[in-house]
Formats: sequence, structure tokens, C-alpha cells
Amino acid sequence: MTSFLSLGVPEPLAAVLSAEGKTDAFPIQADTLPDSLSGRDVLGRGRTGSGKTIAFALPLVARLAASARPRRAGRPRGLVLAPTRELASQIAATVAPLAQAVGLTVTTVFGGVSQRPQEQVLGRGVDIVVACPGRLEDLKKQGIVDLGAIEITVLDEADHMADLGFLPGVTRIMAATPVVGQRMLFSATLDRGVDKLVARFLHDAVSHSVDDASVPQGVMTHRVFVVPDGDDKTALVRHLASGRGRRILFTRTKHQAKRLAKQLTAAGIPAVDLHGNLSQNARERNLAAFGADPADGGVRVLVATDVAARGVHVDDVELVVHVDPPVEPKAYLHRSGRTARAGAEGVVVTVTLDEQRRDVTDLLRHAKLTAPFESVTAHDETVSALVGEPAPRVEPKVAAGGAAGGGRPSAGGSRSGGSRSGGGASAGGRSGGGRSGGAARGSRGGRSGEQAAQRGASGGRSDGSAAQRRRGSADGSDAGRSMASGASRRNEGNGGRASETGRGSAARGGKGRATSGRTQSHAPAAQSGRTASGKPTIGATVGAIRGSRRASHPGGR
Repeated sequence: MTSFLSLGVPEPLAAVLSAEGKTDAFPIQADTLPDSLSGRDVLGRGRTGSGKTIAFALPLVARLAASARPRRAGRPRGLVLAPTRELASQIAATVAPLAQAVGLTVTTVFGGVSQRPQEQVLGRGVDIVVACPGRLEDLKKQGIVDLGAIEITVLDEADHMADLGFLPGVTRIMAATPVVGQRMLFSATLDRGVDKLVARFLHDAVSHSVDDASVPQGVMTHRVFVVPDGDDKTALVRHLASGRGRRILFTRTKHQAKRLAKQLTAAGIPAVDLHGNLSQNARERNLAAFGADPADGGVRVLVATDVAARGVHVDDVELVVHVDPPVEPKAYLHRSGRTARAGAEGVVVTVTLDEQRRDVTDLLRHAKLTAPFESVTAHDETVSALVGEPAPRVEPKVAAGGAAGGGRPSAGGSRSGGSRSGGGASAGGRSGGGRSGGAARGSRGGRSGEQAAQRGASGGRSDGSAAQRRRGSADGSDAGRSMASGASRRNEGNGGRASETGRGSAARGGKGRATSGRTQSHAPAAQSGRTASGKPTIGATVGAIRGSRRASHPGGR
């Protein structure tokens, strides 16, 4: 192995790496550092997890520290472009201690968060910016950042930039940097337009490739588990998630990731999700939980979409599970690259149904991999041997109202799985300021008059004062409270609330006379609903409109 000092890395930077237990360079670092430290443009090709971040972080920090140019507001001197917020954050976390050791500053610029803090940091002056193309272009157009002082530009995961359609923006950004600056481009592949970036922006570049784009099988074991149906697949995935080590489960959609994380948590296997619908704070919180020790409140299982397939590095991920096999071989390789990183061992399992055999066979062939197809059930010895000793079951937290797992507690109940669960034994439709579920919705659900009679005055919104008001015309005690025909039609629409015209329930909270399914009203007849000139009153017009709407929706609201 080659030490960083022997490659020309300045002693303060080598000391930072040594304190983190990194004393010897990985192949891509050993190959590129002599050229990049000397100021040459570099094209580095290496698979995910090969150590590319340190390979460009060291020359970036070392050369900016050596140039010793003053820090200026809105004019950074070093720029790193990354395709995702997660990758940008992790690059900044790697660069920051190195920069701090030599008196440089680092910040991140990406969307999904407020722009104001980024403006403030840039306005004070910063040496190195790690950015996603979209937000950086926005700030550039607003005149908040000027790329004219950039000395070193790094483009990381260039092939993923191409996949996401970012190359036009990347091209405009790189064109705004000085031609004489040093440029380094790192990518797993050079397809889909990446080669054009290389030809245009890298000058007399030195190319280094430590391996091909495929993930080598020396430290990574690939397996395919075949199950007959969806129920068996669900049980198998749950068993695979139950081990003691860290594991990442990949799904195809955001909804599936969110749902699976909730299901696992409810089953006693704490899990967090990571996908594009989460806010930046939620992403960072979930990643922090996944990286933390379970004894300190961390979780062992991350359920993710392909947003986590690039740039998310958490140590000691022992298992990657393709719950849904990806469509493209490149996605398979980058998902799988979350394990077996930096020489560690790991296992990749693809869960597939019988009818998906051909698709998975083609996927592996294009990825230049081979893996046996094993027909299994959830608790076969083969699966149990892979999972090892299950982690202790963690009972899901029970929120107010009795709902367990996954939901955020709210007034009157909790939200779980997208439904609003009831807030205790309340019978009121909206009693106590919260939304009550189940039987609590009572007469609002369009139930028959006989059911309302059995519940008495407790259905719907029947507190005492409301019930008394509704009984007014039926009791005949106050002729002045007789309701207009429009109000009568409104009452018909709220299932269980009998109208004063006789249509509806057989009883009104125990009051009223039930005869052959009709309530006989002793109140005077409703007013005609017209003014002295013969025109309809406003109340009658509104009542007619509401009545027609409810007639078209007889099931209630």
C-alpha cells in the first residue's frame, strides 16, 4: 500500500486522514494524486465506493491553500459539482476537515432548502462551494455568485449528471469558469455526453481508470431469490430486513419506499425511508438515523428509491436488497455499490417473482454479472443463514388514539398509512377539535333514519344545543323557528338528520312522532320563500342550490 505522504500530500492534510484511520491510498487515489497535485487536468474512472472523493478533495484543498489568494465575497475559488443533495452534503463533509486544517472554508449550495442562508454565506466570502447545478445557476443569474475567480473545478458522478439531464446546466457553469483553471472529472462511465464534456473542458488531461464500470465480484456476492407470489415476497423481504447489520432495501417508487418502511416499523423492525418527496431536513434526519448506533436510537434498515443509489455512503452496510429489480444495469450496479465499499464484504440480493426471471437474467447479463437463481420461501435455511441472528424486536410507538407506527401524532388521533384514525371513544363527528374516525362519524355517513334513532342524540354533530335547535319545528313549540324549504333540503343531505318536510329518519334524538317511516311535523307550513314582489328570497335561492347539489350526492359529504 502507498501512504498519502509518499504521494506528495501535505502533512496537515495527511494528519487529518490519519486521525480518521486512513493512512494508505486506494488505487484511484494513488494513480491520480501525483498528477492532480501538480495541477494537471485529470479524468478519473472508477466504480462507486472506490475512493474518488478523497482523490479530488486532497488536490482541491492543497492547491487552494498553496495559492493563498484572498477570500472575496461572492467569488469562491474552488467548485465541486454533484448531481444530488445527498452527494453534495457528503462531499462537503469529507472536504470540510481538510479545509479547516489549512484555514479554508466550505459551503454547500443546492435546492430544496431556503436560499437565504446560502446567500449570506456567499456574501461573507467562502473558498470552496460544493453545489448542485440547478441552484448554483439560479444564484449565478441573480448575481449572488460569480464564478470568474474559480481556480479548480471538479465534476463528480458526471455520468449520473447525464442520466438526470443536467449536462446543459453543467456545460453553462463550466463555461463560466476561467479557461486557465484546473479541472478534474470523475465518472464511472463516459457515455451519454460525458465524453463531450471531457473534450471541451479538459486540456491535456491525464486519464486514470482503476477498473471497469462493473462492480467486481471479489468482495461482493450476488444472489437472486425467486418466490412464487406477492405474499411470499412480502414475508421474504421482512425476514431479510430483520438482521442485526445495516441493510438498504431498494424499491422502484417513492410510495413503495414509504409504505414498506412503515410496514417494517409496525412489524418491530425500525426503518426509515429515503426518496425524492422528502424535504432536505427529513432526508438528513433519516440518513442520520440510519448511520447512528441502534443503541442510541438509530435504525438498521433504510428503504430507498434510486435517489440513494449515488453518493450515500454509510459504513458497514452488509446487505443490499433489490425489492424491485431495477430496469437498467447501471442502476443495479450503483444500488449494489452501497455495500462492499472500500474493500469490505457485502451481499446483494435481488428478490424476483417467477414471471420476472427472464428480465432479471437480461439485467445481470448486461451488467456483466452472474448469479444463481434460488427458489426460496421466507424462512428457508438458505435465507436464515444469510440473515443471521435476528435483531431484537422493537415495539412500535403507539400514538394517541391507539394507532401504532409510522404516523405523526395529531390532535384527536394519529395518521397512519394515509388514513386518519379515531381519537378515542368520542361519538361526535368533530368533537374536541380533532377528526374522529370509524363509528364516530355517525350520522354524517349517510346512514338510515332507523340507525340514527338507535344512537339517539349521539350521532353526527348532535350536542345538546344543536339537537334542541333541530327539534324546534318538529316539536311545534316555537312556530317562529319553522325552517324555510331551502334549509329543509339541506338537512336531507346530512344522512341521519331527518328534514322538517318529513323525509329522513324515523326519529330525531328521541323526539318527534314516527309513523310509517315519516316524522309528522306540527310546525306551521314553511314560508313561500318569495318576496312581496314575487321574486325568490336569497335564502330560498341558496337553499335550492344546496339541495340540488346534495340530491346529486345522496351518500352525504
